[in-house]
Amino acid sequence: MKLTIIGSGYVGLTTGACFAKVGHHVICVDSNPKKIETLLAGQIPIYEPGLEEIVKQTVASGRLKFTTSTEEGVDFADIVFIAVPTPPNPDGSVDLRFIEKVARDIAAVIKSYKVIVDKSTVPVKTGEKVAETIRRYAPAIEFDVVSNPEFLREGSAVADLLDPDRIVIGSNSPRAIALMQELYAPFVAPVLVTDINSAELIKHAANSFLALKISYINHLSAICDAAGADVEKVAEGMGMDKRIGRAFLNAGLGYGGSCFPKDLAAFTTISNQLGVPFNLLREVHNINTAQLERFIKTIRDSLWVLQEKKLAVWGLSFKPHTDDVRSSVAVELIRSLVAEGAQVTATDPKGMDSFRAFEPELAAKITMVEDPLAAVEGAEALVVATEWPEYGEVDLAEVKSRLVAPLVFDGRNLLDPATMKEMGFTYHCIGRNHIMKS
Repeated sequence: MKLTIIGSGYVGLTTGACFAKVGHHVICVDSNPKKIETLLAGQIPIYEPGLEEIVKQTVASGRLKFTTSTEEGVDFADIVFIAVPTPPNPDGSVDLRFIEKVARDIAAVIKSYKVIVDKSTVPVKTGEKVAETIRRYAPAIEFDVVSNPEFLREGSAVADLLDPDRIVIGSNSPRAIALMQELYAPFVAPVLVTDINSAELIKHAANSFLALKISYINHLSAICDAAGADVEKVAEGMGMDKRIGRAFLNAGLGYGGSCFPKDLAAFTTISNQLGVPFNLLREVHNINTAQLERFIKTIRDSLWVLQEKKLAVWGLSFKPHTDDVRSSVAVELIRSLVAEGAQVTATDPKGMDSFRAFEPELAAKITMVEDPLAAVEGAEALVVATEWPEYGEVDLAEVKSRLVAPLVFDGRNLLDPATMKEMGFTYHCIGRNHIMKS
């Protein structure tokens, strides 16, 4: 099939490349000429495992192309995806200016029947607004609007697209549904067909529930520390119940990234606007905020005064296997440490360039190095902020020898408390501190 993806950011580029990989012909459109030049040169502007290889393969095969022309993309395609950013407004609502602009751009060039697909995460009833906008500016052209939410996890987005848990298609048009089902025929996954409003709600409801699970286990970690229990064992016992499951029950510094904070705030605002306040989600947010504050208090209580203390921080990205530092808890941690006068040396396998780009002022206030061992050289403590697997493979004896004192604050429970105790570290983790005291 012929597809156009308008918006060549994280979702758009990954979606377009994976559709091309399974045999469809795809044009990715972006209004940023520099980004298109980069893609045409065979480079991709984001880090996502496996994506660069797929882009190169599908471009070489002729199934994936790039352009700045919306008209070229709309003329080419049977199905046009909208995959532009939906950033948060200060009040937590979703900024839909980019969606509205694309709808007007499509209306200006559409000449024949198309299926217009909302791939971006949008509030319920956005599809209705997109349809109204296109109809206002192109009243003579037939089209359908579909909601097809993405469920991509950064760091495993390629696998999530090629081997999805489910495919959600929201539409009231049999013609559009048939084309979408044909589009997804190469994928082996359950397909849920709903009305458009239900499809739009599914993404916000799913992400908010996952954020709830994270906040639940994080609050439970504080109870475990107070009670002398092991949050890992508690989570394991809970997860053995098939009704609950083990996923997203990992205690740590809290959720971050470009999805969970934004989607939780948006869903809270949406529910208020609909007259059905979702107060539970406000508490999810409050627990997430408190988790980082509690961790920083642990650092402060141990070091007394952070002013002029040299601290090593492992991790900048909001999770491993991505370079995304947007709304990263690791970044917020560093911001707080710097605000108290600490001298931070940070490292991250993939996130340092993104950190410099997104947080230039904060980046100028810290030191960044490639090597985790270089980061701990002469530091008074090590702080683990992102659970990159390679950090778990660093020689701990060497870490201990380079630290001023063998003091580690593990915000991701990456290291083993029993091992740290045996090696003579003073080790603070999340919900497992009884092991160091026993």
